[in-house]
Amino acid sequence: MSRTRYTRHLPAAVVAAGLALALAACGGSSTSADGTAPSAAADQLNPNADLSKQSLTMSIWPDYSPKDLPQQVQQKLGFPLKVALHDTNEMAMAKLTANADSGVDVAFVSGQYAQALNEQGLLEPLHPELIPNLANLYPEAAQLSFDKGNKFSVPYTWGTTGICYRSDLVKTPPTSWNDLLTPAPELKGKVTMMTTERWLALPALKVMGASINTTDDKQLGQAKEMLVKAKDAGMLYDDTTFGAKLDKGEAALVEAWDGWCPTTNPKIKFVVPKEGSDLWSDTMVIMKTSKNKEAAHAFINYILDPAVHSWVAENILYKVPNKAAMDLFAKNNKAMLDSNAPLQMTPAELLKGESIVDLGEASTKYTRLATEISANQ
Repeated sequence: MSRTRYTRHLPAAVVAAGLALALAACGGSSTSADGTAPSAAADQLNPNADLSKQSLTMSIWPDYSPKDLPQQVQQKLGFPLKVALHDTNEMAMAKLTANADSGVDVAFVSGQYAQALNEQGLLEPLHPELIPNLANLYPEAAQLSFDKGNKFSVPYTWGTTGICYRSDLVKTPPTSWNDLLTPAPELKGKVTMMTTERWLALPALKVMGASINTTDDKQLGQAKEMLVKAKDAGMLYDDTTFGAKLDKGEAALVEAWDGWCPTTNPKIKFVVPKEGSDLWSDTMVIMKTSKNKEAAHAFINYILDPAVHSWVAENILYKVPNKAAMDLFAKNNKAMLDSNAPLQMTPAELLKGESIVDLGEASTKYTRLATEISANQ
């Protein structure tokens, strides 16, 4: 079972710089005369196009799709698929915005980055008539705040963030983000948070009752004070190995993305704190510069086939926003589902979380906060 770790998130300053270069190469600008982001018109596509005359390049995280996907696509859809890898959103955005034509047809990026690309006119609006398997998605999948109605992105995975903990090492089960920020004295040295920008600030902002998308300097200042106190009290930071440390008993209570909480270990539990949390999503988008847009739509439609999309839940333990795929997964993997609490979360439960959205240049405030907190660990 693949459990490769990758980081989804990228400082907005890097995103903005890359987008500016891309727009300059295209002869465009990031805003229109009225100060709003330009919208790209949908190209005219041929629903009867000969896909055998097209080819596809997708960019995706390592181990985030079946290794034999190119062979599947060639056999089922009749065109070659080239897989290009990016370890982080930073790498993806640099690739997609470095010049006018990245050579990528379909990119897998997190929701807020899909939003950033679309706001700069770099994405092809989706043609739903070419993706009939959109009908397999949960209705809630069209309610994600970064792209309501799935106009330019199709969600591939989704989940939330919470507290992952060892029930045998924690005297009282955590119920609040305060249990993470100010843990019991006996847990010192066994509590971790993530330093990945928006997720470092999340626990403090939720305790304050503030939005995880806030750009208010006063609120961010208050969040920083809470995080500094946690650090001074001995908070440790871990963005990648917290699951393994929990498994070994080296950690007792950690901030974690749900899919990274190894609840297949019966001693490990996952809880979304009472103050609430986020709703994250990784998406599939089609680049405006793609010369293979019919093939790109056919590819996304293929991914949304239940037998294909359910691979994600089976192999990387992430929920997919595809009802037909999750139903198939539940039918074929009852033991796995029963032993993994995060996989049991319903779309309604996920939608209680606040979607992370692109904040443009204001995201640098979170970059600065994360840098200041994580320095001199």
